[in-house]
Amino acid sequence: MSGSQALFNPAIMRAEKRSVAGNSVLAAIAITALKIVVGVTTGSLGILSEAAHSGLDLVAATVTYFSVRVSDKPADADHQYGHGKVENFSAFIETGLLLLTCVWIIYEAFRRLFLHHVEIEPSLIAIGVLVLSMGVDYWRSRALGRIAVKYDSQALEADALHFSTDIWSSGVVIIGLILVWLGRKYQLQWLKEADPMAALIVAGIVVHVSSRLGRRTIDALLDAAPTGVRGEIINSVARVEGVLGVERVRIRRAGNRYFADLSVSLARNATLQSSDLVADVVSARVQQILPEADVVVHSIPRAKKSENIFDRIRGVATRHNFYVHDVSVQDLNGSLHVEQHLELDERLPLKAAHDQVTLLEAEIRAEVPEISSILTHIESEPATIETGEQIVREPEIEQRLKTVVAEFPEVLDAHEFQFKLVRGRLYVSCHCTLPDDLPLSAVHDVQTALEIRFKQDAPELFRVLIHPEPMTDNRR
Repeated sequence: MSGSQALFNPAIMRAEKRSVAGNSVLAAIAITALKIVVGVTTGSLGILSEAAHSGLDLVAATVTYFSVRVSDKPADADHQYGHGKVENFSAFIETGLLLLTCVWIIYEAFRRLFLHHVEIEPSLIAIGVLVLSMGVDYWRSRALGRIAVKYDSQALEADALHFSTDIWSSGVVIIGLILVWLGRKYQLQWLKEADPMAALIVAGIVVHVSSRLGRRTIDALLDAAPTGVRGEIINSVARVEGVLGVERVRIRRAGNRYFADLSVSLARNATLQSSDLVADVVSARVQQILPEADVVVHSIPRAKKSENIFDRIRGVATRHNFYVHDVSVQDLNGSLHVEQHLELDERLPLKAAHDQVTLLEAEIRAEVPEISSILTHIESEPATIETGEQIVREPEIEQRLKTVVAEFPEVLDAHEFQFKLVRGRLYVSCHCTLPDDLPLSAVHDVQTALEIRFKQDAPELFRVLIHPEPMTDNRR
């Protein structure tokens, strides 16, 4: 199972992380005990420094074991981002323990170099223990590293980094013991100080590891964004169709999970549904860069630079969740006059409806000051389902209407006439075939004129609905 697939199975992830962390603890106990015994018997500061290092690694491995047990708990009411920060805190503790190791090793090395000389007894047993330690560290470093990469675990990665450097530090101590033995054999006094010098090299390695680990854990605890990721997200999201701009990107990490919070600007005329679709695409783009990230997208309505006066009028209406249509703007001697249709809930009384229209007109004139006057036609927006009585046949009226259709050369055909009787009123609908390339504005004019002529020829009609169809579609 790949890492991305395993992330979808929390039970497997928890089992593998706990298993490798538990094995690391057991290995640390065995290695620390061996190094202490050999260090005390030989008096080697290099081995004792390694024992101290391994002892702190045991503490760190134990902390890591318990941290991975806690960090994999799901989010709850008190920890809404989950418990992943426990892993970051565990890595921070390990950094502190490593620094304590360095302080002791450096202090003891300088004391032996300049204040109190200690005779070292190199032995094959000591070297054998260190070689065994290197083998164990290699095994558990590989195991921890594999699971750390698989589940992006900072705590396990910190442990793996520790044990990989332990391999090199143990090798340095072995070299120190060999040099001490050579110094004693060939009476080379300066080689007798190789053990504390080796200990100082071990301390240098630990300082290097601590500095790298410390930067990463502090960044995670302070919610620092990964280098370059914010810019990559901005560039990717800015290319999403419908996004006018990316106004804010915030990223935080808890354990192996990223949380991204974005604010993107969309056209203010965009509907709620279209905004939601854009947000889905934005989330997908972020998750391409940060897989499995928890993404929250906040949409901010903004005016597009290309807005014309019609867009600006509709933008004000949309702000109040109003739908205006049939907007007409006339330029009369340099003054702009607007006529528009507005649909309001049919259950509203006239006074309440008129107040809403007055407010809308005032806001439109404030935002579009070049408008001299606005006249709004108030229409009732249906809020109830009409109960139809029956579908009726009116062949005589249908024939009259077809005769009227012949007056309009743009209409190629009229068909599917349907008459309904609703609350005692006669409704008619029909389909009209028009040329494919006829502009929509012309289509609307033809529909309007045809509806007027239908009612003139058949005054008994209460409502007329004409559905336009392109010629090619009607041929199918």
